[in-house]
Amino acid sequence: MRSLLFAIAALAVSAGPALSADEWGIEHEEVVRFEAKVVDLLCEIAGDCPPACGAGKRQLGLLKEDGTLIPVVKNFDPFAGAVNDLKDFCGKQIVADGLLIADPLMPMMVLQFKREAPDGKWSRANWFVRDWAEANGVARDSEQAGQWFYNDKTIKAKIDVGGPFGIPGLKPDNE
Repeated sequence: MRSLLFAIAALAVSAGPALSADEWGIEHEEVVRFEAKVVDLLCEIAGDCPPACGAGKRQLGLLKEDGTLIPVVKNFDPFAGAVNDLKDFCGKQIVADGLLIADPLMPMMVLQFKREAPDGKWSRANWFVRDWAEANGVARDSEQAGQWFYNDKTIKAKIDVGGPFGIPGLKPDNE
């Protein structure tokens, strides 16, 4: 009987949502988990509403039930946004877990985990590198994918034209 009670208690503890955002030490950050609808920001603000939230080519956000619109500007991957994580949820309710940067001038969300509401499967918000690796024919866990920002053809082409600072002819001091 005691073993059965222990097993039930262990199951109850492990069955709950164990995911929780990591704090990053950003000014105004707060760890949050809330339900909201995934929306195309430009559609919500200006009424420019292409199908499927722009099919991954538009900035996405979260619209809470109280009307609060929160841009999602970052995911868990280095130097990547969360569009890849959210585009399949366009128009759907999700549970978002991450950091709300509650800056009074511009609140924004750093998405770390998400699931379809009310009880979809949790997944880490790191689909950008997964998708980048697939599009570039490299393994998801490769060094090249882990440092995609050094290996991306589009970024390299822009640096070739505009230099590393985006200003043609301006070079770093150490060159």
